Amino acid sequence: MYRYDGYDQQMLAERVAQFRDQTKRYMDGQLSDTEFLPLRLQNGLYIQRLAPMLRIAVPYGMLCSRQLRKLAYIANHYDKGYAHFTTRQNIQFNWPHLNDVPDLLADLAEVEMHAIQTSGNCIRNTTTDQFAGVAVDELEDSRGYCEIIRQWSTFHPEFAYLPRKFKIAVCGTAIDQAATQVHDIGIYIVKGPNEEIGFRILAGGGLGRTPVIGQEIFEFVEKKHLLTALEAILRVYNREGRRDNKYKARIKILVKETGVEEFQNKVFQEWELIKDSALMLTDEELNRCLGFFNSPDYDDLPDSPAALIENLRNDLLFAAWHTQNVKPHKKSGYSIVTLCFKETGVAPGDVTDRQLEQIADLADQYSFGEIRISHQQNIVMADVQQDQLYELWKQLKTGAMASHNLGLLTDVICCPGGDFCALANAKSIPIAEAIQRKFNDHEELCNIGEMNLNISGCMNACGHHHVGNIGILGVDKKGEEYYQVSLGGSSKNEASLGKIIGPSFAQEEIPDVVENIVSVYKDKRHEGEKFIDTYNRIGLDPFKEKVYAKAD
Repeated sequence: MYRYDGYDQQMLAERVAQFRDQTKRYMDGQLSDTEFLPLRLQNGLYIQRLAPMLRIAVPYGMLCSRQLRKLAYIANHYDKGYAHFTTRQNIQFNWPHLNDVPDLLADLAEVEMHAIQTSGNCIRNTTTDQFAGVAVDELEDSRGYCEIIRQWSTFHPEFAYLPRKFKIAVCGTAIDQAATQVHDIGIYIVKGPNEEIGFRILAGGGLGRTPVIGQEIFEFVEKKHLLTALEAILRVYNREGRRDNKYKARIKILVKETGVEEFQNKVFQEWELIKDSALMLTDEELNRCLGFFNSPDYDDLPDSPAALIENLRNDLLFAAWHTQNVKPHKKSGYSIVTLCFKETGVAPGDVTDRQLEQIADLADQYSFGEIRISHQQNIVMADVQQDQLYELWKQLKTGAMASHNLGLLTDVICCPGGDFCALANAKSIPIAEAIQRKFNDHEELCNIGEMNLNISGCMNACGHHHVGNIGILGVDKKGEEYYQVSLGGSSKNEASLGKIIGPSFAQEEIPDVVENIVSVYKDKRHEGEKFIDTYNRIGLDPFKEKVYAKAD
């Protein structure tokens, strides 16, 4: 895990002091709302429906136990006792007082954290697979490259005011869990013609009002040219991206309107100018950044120890949790554990201060003091000994963190929606809860199998509804909240955008709509088929007929 040096700490301290002065001047009436707007956005501060919201950067989703305890302190002292995990592996606080934010940022700086570039038209937090470094299907650990991109992009003088916000994801695993193809830039770690490791780079992906799958710009880039290739793409976008219309300002619109071949030609022309510049990564710099992510001091342990097998045999609840929430690890005798918080009555992504404290303690005890935030708004403990899984599970139960529905229908991805966000057209959290209440039988959830359901309260798509197997979007219909349903989305390797099934539904109709969709899948599926496979085989019409026949 990257640790800040003296320069990093000094930079953060000066940034906090600067924002403290800016906030004081604003509150004293010396800065107008318009003047304060870019200053607060540069420090992750939004004005939401009921209170300010502060988004904290969590690079590539990694946190140590010391940082978790500080976040718990902040949730308790500056918020209402909880925080919210986002689909970009960040964490948000929904109730800070404006005059407390400088103190909050100072507290974050003590544990090498900040809110810089979590908002505004800049390069945002770089994300990756939550299993990076431990996945059995990994070509190479992606976290070091994420750190290189973080250091390059933070305070980049040319890209501080892009036409629109800009998001980058890096994937090093065979199975894409980073939604790589729906980012402004998506980077896959691949093998080149001579079996050397490098990068395949896409551009022009994104969700929001106009969802688009990214297009290949570089088939293969050597490691040393990672930053020069990214810089070339950003330069073209910064120069030619629309600034006259924010709805057409994302790079996806530029690539679409320019055409991928012409956009690629422009990037290659730019790349030739800078390819061999000082931006080229040296072996020394690569080794420095990759060296922050060496494997921890693993013990030599056998796989599937006798104690684990016995506990799985004797405790059915533990066995159910193990089946859903425990994944294989590249190191013998270890497992990857995902803590799922998706229970009825708990807003997806929310975590309390007490849970943060307990997670920190458990991370110290069971996973080398580190955790990751997943794109699905869950927590990952990446390095748990298999002979300690049963004891970990028992402790998770005491903190209401042992839900065993990971990857199932009720493991809902959900934005804060109209309960908090000023941009939302409709509430998201009550929809998630209603669906969870409808499908509260674990045996039936397991029978349905792998299925992701994503909910967004508006077209900004913070809940990634476009790439949900089932996607739900809140819409405004003559001043009332309604919900549009789409099917067939996926953020995996064969990424796809969901298709809207038809007219929108009232809030109270949504659980029955989902039930009807599920019933068609169960009736039509072949043995071993997941929902997305059945949908791709039979198409939209059978689902549409069932849903609207019921409505009639």
